[in-house]
This record gives sequence, C-alpha cells and structure tokens, in this order.
Amino acid sequence: MKLRNIFSFLPLLMLLVGLGSCEGEKELVIIEGNLPIKTSSLYMVGDATPAGWSIDAPTPLEASEEDPLLFTWEGALNAGEMKLCLTTGSWDAPFIRPVNAGAEITCGGVAETPFAMHAGDPDDKWRVTDAGIYSLRFDLRNWTMSAEFLREPDAPAVEPIEAENVYMVGDFNGWNIETPVALEKESDYIFVYEGVLTPGEMKACLTTGSWDVPFIRPEANGCKISKDGVESPTFVFTTGPDNKWRIEEAGIYSIRLDLRSYTIAAEYTGEFKETPKIYMIGEATEGGWSWDAATVIEATAENDGIFVWEGELGRGTFKASDVKDFSAPFYRPAVAECEVSDKGVTDHEMVYTDSPDDQWLVTVAGNYRLTFNTTDMTFNAEYLD
Repeated sequence: MKLRNIFSFLPLLMLLVGLGSCEGEKELVIIEGNLPIKTSSLYMVGDATPAGWSIDAPTPLEASEEDPLLFTWEGALNAGEMKLCLTTGSWDAPFIRPVNAGAEITCGGVAETPFAMHAGDPDDKWRVTDAGIYSLRFDLRNWTMSAEFLREPDAPAVEPIEAENVYMVGDFNGWNIETPVALEKESDYIFVYEGVLTPGEMKACLTTGSWDVPFIRPEANGCKISKDGVESPTFVFTTGPDNKWRIEEAGIYSIRLDLRSYTIAAEYTGEFKETPKIYMIGEATEGGWSWDAATVIEATAENDGIFVWEGELGRGTFKASDVKDFSAPFYRPAVAECEVSDKGVTDHEMVYTDSPDDQWLVTVAGNYRLTFNTTDMTFNAEYLD
C-alpha cells in the first residue's frame, strides 16, 4: 500500500519540478544601440586642436566628476580638422568621428548630435570652419557630442622664440622634412636665407624629422612672396591651421625671419637664370665623380631650360649641377632612390637643392636619352637599347 502511494505521488512531484524550472528561466534581453564607451581618458588630435597632429601628445579632455563618461574641454580651436582617440601613440586605434565626414563646427555651435567610432577608413573628421574659443562636450554613455562657440579667438601671444636652428621646407626642396634647408643665424632672434626659391609653397620649423611640431607660417594661407616682397609682414608660430607662404615666381631671394617680433621680410635679389650647360657626375657616368671628366650637357637651341643628353650609363647613381662645386646645389630627384631603368624613371619630379644628397639610381645599364627640364623642374629617362 505504501509503495503504491509513492508511485502515485511521483507524477505530481515531476509536474511541480517542471513548473518550477519554467518559472526560473530568463527571457533573452536584446540591448539596442551602442554600449557606453568605458575609458578614463579622451584626447583630440588635428590641426584644429592646440597640439596639432601629434598622436604622441594630443590635447586631453577632462572627465566630469559627476559622470566619468562625460568629457568636456574649453579652449581655442583653429580652423581645420579634428577627431578623438582614447589612447595616445597609435593611428591604428579606433577614433571617435562624426557620423558624416566633414561635419562642421562653426560659430553657430553644434547641438547635441550623434558620433561614430571606428578604426581605419573612412577617415572621417570634424571640420572647424570658424576659429575661436569653444566649449566641447562628448557623452561616451550616449555617443553624442555638442559644441558651443564662446567668443572670438584671443590675439596670438608673441613671446620671443628661443631657437638654435630654423629650417625652411616646401616645394623648392621636395617637402623633405628630414633635411630641410637651414637658415643662417645672424643673432639671437634673426635667421636669414639667401638662395634660389622656385614657385610653390613653403613654411619654416625649428627641428627636423617631424611634421607634428609647431611651424612658422603666415597668418593667412597662401600669403604671396614675389618680386614685390612678402604680402604680409607678420607670421604665427603654431601647429595649425596648416597655412603656408606661396612663392609666385622663381628667383634669388633673401628671406629674413625675426623670432622676437614675429615678422618676415622677403627681398627679390636676382633672376634665376637658366645656365647654358649643366654637368652630370656619378658612378653611373663615364667620368665618375671627377669634375674634370664630368659629362657636359648643353641647353637645346629651342629652349634654354631644357638639356638633352644621349649616351651610355652604367649601374650606379648620378646627379647634375650648373657649377663644378660639390657644395653647390644639385639637380636631383624629388624622392630618394628614384630608379632609372629600361622602364624609364620611377618619378619625374626634380628639385634643385644642396641637400638631401638624393641621386638617380641606374639599375639597368645601357644607352639612354636623358632630359633635364630646369624650367618645369622635371626629369625624363628613355631607354634606347
């Protein structure tokens, strides 16, 4: 009798257990939208920001005490571009970006608007169109940002720049930041350059090897330097915006920078005359590195700025100059290790400078027709056989 009662009770027990297990199951919860971005640091980088494009030392934002995922910043923004990152030192990390590329931050401000975050392309950035003092707010919990224009930018501070060296870089030297053209130091704050400038853009810096530093630049982009001098006598020392002077016409110039008063003077001192002949030297040439045995190339009858030569080149390097002097400027490729072969030349751009000591590299020996165009600053190599 007792055994029969036990078996009668078992179905009821199993039913109760089953009901209990159903009640304990959790429903699947689907979270819509972005999860909060948990970070203790936030930085902005770009030529619109105080630190420019320095990824190693970008401009930090400050976390709110009430909400550690709400970051704010107040200060001067230049006209230019910007994006934000969570860590320093890497361009491969995810960046906070606008949802739409080139979204503008203007003097009208930006109402609360969503942002995106991803690494790699597309490299979307905000564009500050009106320089000024701004208050920025980034909500990493809700993935929104806002910007308030507070006032016009303060007048730039003019504190004397202490420097041992000043360099110019631009189209005239192929934008080579590793070996820019050095100015001569006349006194504590006066630096002077005298030499050839070709049409194009230029700016100046205090160190070599990095674009992520403040540059000496005009207050307005495209400030002209011509036979009449410089369009505006004042300059700024800043990471951005990336304003540059524009050389209107080739010639011999005297450029004078005063780092105490933040002024520039430019004097056109002579016409850049095309030479009637140039001298080619190098291990690829028959005469090697001897000036006495240099290959002489004369200007064509049709154009005194074009020099054409046909002959044999061996494997090795070469360059050319209009004077027989190793310390003088040379005609060189605009890029290092520019190759000349049976396929022609890898880059046609040519510069006229004393450094860096870039040379054309012949990788296939043979007969060539070389054309040096000192008017357009281009070079061409045609393999004949």
